[in-house]
Amino acid sequence: MQSPLTFAEILSALSHALDITEGQPRGHAVRTAYIALRIGQELKLTDLELRDLYKASLLKDAGCSSNAVRVYKVFAADDLLTKRDVKLVNWSNPLESMRFALEHIMPGANIFQKIVHALRETRGSVRVMDEVTLARCTRGAMIARYIGFTEQVAQAIEYLDEHWDGRGSPYKLRGEQIPLLARILCLCQTMEVFATTFGVDAAYEMLHQRNRRWFDPELVCAACSFQNDRTFWALHAEMLHNPDMQPPMPDLTRQVLPSDIDRVCEAFAMIVDAKSSFTAEHSRRVARYAVQIAEALGWDAEQVNFIYRAGLLHDIGKLGVSNAILEKPGKLTDAEFEAIRAHPRYTYEILRRVRSFAWLAEVAGAHHERLDGRGYWQGRTAEQLTTEMRILAVADVFDALSAERPYRPALPLKQVFEIMERDSGAALDGALVATLKSLVQPADDLLPEAA
Repeated sequence: MQSPLTFAEILSALSHALDITEGQPRGHAVRTAYIALRIGQELKLTDLELRDLYKASLLKDAGCSSNAVRVYKVFAADDLLTKRDVKLVNWSNPLESMRFALEHIMPGANIFQKIVHALRETRGSVRVMDEVTLARCTRGAMIARYIGFTEQVAQAIEYLDEHWDGRGSPYKLRGEQIPLLARILCLCQTMEVFATTFGVDAAYEMLHQRNRRWFDPELVCAACSFQNDRTFWALHAEMLHNPDMQPPMPDLTRQVLPSDIDRVCEAFAMIVDAKSSFTAEHSRRVARYAVQIAEALGWDAEQVNFIYRAGLLHDIGKLGVSNAILEKPGKLTDAEFEAIRAHPRYTYEILRRVRSFAWLAEVAGAHHERLDGRGYWQGRTAEQLTTEMRILAVADVFDALSAERPYRPALPLKQVFEIMERDSGAALDGALVATLKSLVQPADDLLPEAA
């Protein structure tokens, strides 16, 4: 008999989506949690504090998608690469921060073009990092509260980038003004990135360089206590090699209820939809359209709830696509389109890590498949597309056409259905298109105003 699903399992699986939108190798948040729990144990934190630290570690980047557009516009570059690289520099040092900016703004441009672009996007403000961090941290804390976690978890995420010397971001808190769990998280995520990128010795060298600047000296001391623990660091290396591996850490989170899973799915839909200025509410609208179709077909409550979750999470793989592509107003290059085509596969790979989400992963990962076999990522044919997959495809196309996109305004409802009916039989299930059409005419309060 399978053990019940816990918050530990579902959050560690979905945290891989947050890793890719931060430009980190998959499993970064889980490895951060692994290090954080060890420091928590060295500090003799209570079980409650360890539970909160664990959840905050896995959810620490929940707000990362909300600043993706801003990062892309400021740097005019791939936001995933920019976010990855900024974690390797001391951005609180003005000279190092300036060097980073000049290297990453408008790759290939000359120094004059870079400076002009930077001044235009920032209006000369030196607090761009604070603006970007504020968006990320407050959004992440809001997501934690939405799921129902404690205020300690929310604050650990909100104050994640504050530094011991008061030169962090965005609030400039210093010393013990910063909540303890946030101090631990700041150290552990930075340590994990350096250990993964440069090795454990480099991670400890970084700790000593930033001691009393970025990091609480007591926490540095706690981290140093297991520097020579070969078993601990060998397991970290094994987890890096196999990101699907779960570390042998105590299960500190309770069994989840169906309502808990719904809130986690809703929270991750918010994260996905915040990724681009053109996808706000998209996942939740797709979920609602899919639910409307399922209910019209007479599905029972369990089936309807399944399609609701699939709709919420169908685009979670899009967190791994650069905003330089998602926000592009013109035609995509072949390479850019290939990057877009990869997102349903990312969705499948992320969701399948949750033990009870195997079928959900199959359905959500098939939302760009077509009846004629010309869809992506697997090229499924009509015989391989279940009703669940067909519903999700219809709901997704409907919202894509009836909402604004970088390359065009929202289309009128009449034109939306003309296009969908033309594609019926080849791309979409005509009966399901007709069902949706009967539900949204003459008006539907779920539709964007422009439609």
